[in-house]
Amino acid sequence: MKSILAGLLAVSTALSAAPLPAEERVDLETITRIREEGFRNSNVMQLASELTDGIGPRLTGSPNLKRANEWARQKLASWGLSNARLESWGPFGRGWEYEQSAVRMLSPDVAELLALPEAWTPGTGGAVRGKAVRVTAANPDELEKFKGKLAGRIVFFGDPPDPKLENAQAERYDAKALEELFEFQIEPGPRQVNREVYRKRREQRNAATRFFAGEKALAVVSPSRRDGVLTVQAAGSWRTGEEPSPVPSLVMAVEHFGRIARLLDRGIDVELELDVRAKFLDGDPMQVNTLAELPGTDKKGEIVMLGAHLDSWHAGTGATDDGAGVVATMEAMRILKALGVSPRRTIRIALWTGEEQGLLGSRAYVAAHFATRPEPTDPEQKKLPEWRRKPTWPISVKPEHAKLAAYFNLDNGAGRVRGIYAEKNAAVVPVFESWIAPLKDLGVTTITMRDTTGSDHESFDGVGLPGFQFIQDELQYEGWTHHTNLDTFERLPPKDLMQASVVIACFVWQAAMRDGMLPRKPVPQEPAKR
Repeated sequence: MKSILAGLLAVSTALSAAPLPAEERVDLETITRIREEGFRNSNVMQLASELTDGIGPRLTGSPNLKRANEWARQKLASWGLSNARLESWGPFGRGWEYEQSAVRMLSPDVAELLALPEAWTPGTGGAVRGKAVRVTAANPDELEKFKGKLAGRIVFFGDPPDPKLENAQAERYDAKALEELFEFQIEPGPRQVNREVYRKRREQRNAATRFFAGEKALAVVSPSRRDGVLTVQAAGSWRTGEEPSPVPSLVMAVEHFGRIARLLDRGIDVELELDVRAKFLDGDPMQVNTLAELPGTDKKGEIVMLGAHLDSWHAGTGATDDGAGVVATMEAMRILKALGVSPRRTIRIALWTGEEQGLLGSRAYVAAHFATRPEPTDPEQKKLPEWRRKPTWPISVKPEHAKLAAYFNLDNGAGRVRGIYAEKNAAVVPVFESWIAPLKDLGVTTITMRDTTGSDHESFDGVGLPGFQFIQDELQYEGWTHHTNLDTFERLPPKDLMQASVVIACFVWQAAMRDGMLPRKPVPQEPAKR
């Protein structure tokens, strides 16, 4: 911290010498003030503790997410931001939460086993006991050999992955990696999501679950994706009208799953006790996004947006995915409000829900305010989550579409910002180059023409709006904290989140103060049929 503060005075005098394109004015005085406020008076770790420790995991549709929405709204309002509100979207469907997951081996040894229920699956209705049985099947037909053999059993389904025997060391971009990220990757055609593979995998999983339920299995236990962590997502459906998962489904630590599997493979009986308390919440099917604003002046009808997703999975407390993005963007707004500055354009923060189920909150917001696509007519497409469907045409643009200057998203863990994805928008690159010039001493060096997927900026970019995702140091994100029980406050580095908050505040401020809007790509059009 001392080194950061000591460098502020030197940086403030050196910034004016930074080489900037003549046509892009950069407000170095305000950037200096943003840095001073963000590094000297940061609230970001206090916010992170309130969100992750105080509220905890925030599954979409859960009471905890509703608490988080209201907490964020109250916090933003307490700083003096305008129009702090909850904007409804939906219907989403049913909520779900669990209160307890206790799994024990009773014989041939007594041991506590680490396992958590998958979302939107039922509880056990109290403690149940049964023998474990090993089931492996590459397709539904192979399940038939287990017919009549699973009643009252606890099914251990699948094979544990091979142990990696590696440490969860923090990974940061070095110069070589950033150079590689800068290089554009030429693709032979539009990026395609392999929807057919996803559809078949989903159908096979659903068929297996129905088979186990029909055979009256007590529960289904699957191995985590990798050793050392519990990666837990959903097995059942949250959609109203769809059949809920009929059997309790759990994910077990690889090390514990492997022990049970090896005993069973040797012909040794294993008896287990499970007590999973989970319930569906069928009250309010609607969800909300949290929004607030710093009002603009002469261009107040034009909007600059920043955001992150407030929802998370339930194994950890949603710290790196995406509590870090939430508190960094909130802190960016606090910094700007604390400085007493008046942006030309209105600056609006949006904290999304339903991101983990397919960018649902941001998609709903974009549809309500900016642009819509028609609903699919293919029944098979309707069965898929929205983010797995084929694009429909045409895009119908609303008047507000012309008023959005930019949307900036943070959702790749808790590392410091190293640059930004330009999303194939060549015209915006020289603008961003000017903006990062006074931030290079903070490690912000890279602008890549590449696009990136998997978060809420896609909802904007997909309809021709300038939506961007920041490049972040990965740290322990991929495979270690992403959707796992390690996604907790302990994986949030304070200096990285302070840096990210400052960088985001600088970007949105510059976007709000430009004479013109940021350059855009054309609104996507339906590809010509071959």
